[in-house]
Amino acid sequence: MPRRRGRKPRVPLTQLLAALTFHVMQGTGTLAEHFAALFDETLADSSWADRRARVPWEIFAELMRRVLRPKATRRQRDAFWRGWRLVALDGTQFSLLNTPQIRATTRKKQTRRGRAAFAKLTTAVLLEVGLHNPLAAAMGRHGESEWALALRLLAHLPARAVLLGDRLYGVAAFVVHARAACARVGSHFLLRATRSTKPRVIKHLPDGTRLVQIALRARNSPTRILEWLEVREIRVRVGRPGHRSHELRLWTSLVDPQTAPAIELAQLYAQRWEHELYFREVKCHVRKTDLLQSHTVETAAQEVAALVLVSALLAAERLRAAGGQIPVLRVSFPKILDLCIKPMWLALELGAGLLTDQQLQQMMNRGYARMRRYLTPPRRARTCPRAVRQPIQAWPRVLQPRSITGAMHFQLV
Repeated sequence: MPRRRGRKPRVPLTQLLAALTFHVMQGTGTLAEHFAALFDETLADSSWADRRARVPWEIFAELMRRVLRPKATRRQRDAFWRGWRLVALDGTQFSLLNTPQIRATTRKKQTRRGRAAFAKLTTAVLLEVGLHNPLAAAMGRHGESEWALALRLLAHLPARAVLLGDRLYGVAAFVVHARAACARVGSHFLLRATRSTKPRVIKHLPDGTRLVQIALRARNSPTRILEWLEVREIRVRVGRPGHRSHELRLWTSLVDPQTAPAIELAQLYAQRWEHELYFREVKCHVRKTDLLQSHTVETAAQEVAALVLVSALLAAERLRAAGGQIPVLRVSFPKILDLCIKPMWLALELGAGLLTDQQLQQMMNRGYARMRRYLTPPRRARTCPRAVRQPIQAWPRVLQPRSITGAMHFQLV
């Protein structure tokens, strides 16, 4: 990074990062207001925009590389399966403001009713599902797709992990990259296969699953096969008594039926839904606004990076509050955020230099004790019908929302 010339900026980088992280946790207010609350200094909104525009993206990338790491230990049993750490890969999109800078550098997606109202910033996150703890994140600052961002994140896959992925990744073009990444660190993958791919069966296994080969085809010449990839295919029928079931097809690099039973893997894949719940926490509880508040794509990426860092901080605090005595995800996310983390952060900042280290530690211990009181009840075994509010293709239209309760049944096909 080139050396800066001239006088030092009025807001040091450490204060900028702290203020931005504190800012994204608030539902209302500007960055200037939250900076003043933390450091008792004032800076105009226009000056903040200029200061953030001059911060290189590499600083946020390096900060995430240093901060985001696995946190679960053997005490958190929900974070592991047979000694393998559970991680998931998925993406989401954040809506941007319609500022002149964003409109000049982005294109809105085409929808059924014309162009979308807002441009989107695509983000992919590699997640430790048992704690909702991000391990790595990538933002599409130059319009990259979720697919391209996900391929970058494979380099951050931890050792002895099982990687979960939905149907976007259940194709040969992704399997070849996932297989290489898993082999490098001694991990495995479990992906939901797309319906369009027709594998070639090479062996039937004793438990009813099969070893298959899937064709890796040239990108610009689909008739040319570059390589045959060998995976274990699991087909199960999933449903509840009295309701229609559906077939689930999975591909995995765990080929031994003795150490990786098919039914367990099918049940394990359901843990991928924790990634959707993580995105809900970030979008609905951490940042409660419908749109990112930044005026350029670069600063919007900074805002999302701050959201990811906040989610890592909250995962660590929930883990510390659980203390190995209760499941981490039962510690209520919105309650500890609003009633513990935000007030404690401000109190510690204001009390710096006034309170002794022992007093600060006592205050934190009281905060963790209070967090343990905010527990959510055990999750109910329920699901909702696969439908949409507006009729698209053959999906039925939702007229009356309902949910289905009862235990799930898995049957090998």
